[in-house]
Amino acid sequence: MLVVDKPKYKMAIFEAKKEVHVQIQGFIKADLAEEYLKDLQETVAKVTKSTYRFVVDATYQSPLPSKVSARLGQTLMFYASLGFKEIFIVNPASKIAYVQVRNALEGVKFPGTVVDNVSQLAMR
Repeated sequence: MLVVDKPKYKMAIFEAKKEVHVQIQGFIKADLAEEYLKDLQETVAKVTKSTYRFVVDATYQSPLPSKVSARLGQTLMFYASLGFKEIFIVNPASKIAYVQVRNALEGVKFPGTVVDNVSQLAMR
């Protein structure tokens, strides 16, 4: 069930799989961040987080400006703090954005799992 469908991001709840998916397209600029967080909080409030998996699909995420990429680790840890049973990050297809995510993960103790594409989630 698609819950939010906006040009820069989509949020969906898959009740049968017990998953919440967030797909980022491009990147979330500062002026859109507040709206994104509000939509995220409303979406995750619709499920019992302790029994659901949370998937952040960054496949179509664009490279971030250096000022923003410096805070990417904090964003990933924010996702980890939401209380989901499991967290998955799908790596960006862009090589630059991929390296930004990899570098951000090296600086934090992210408890989730990073996969290269969404199809790997079905195998889990």
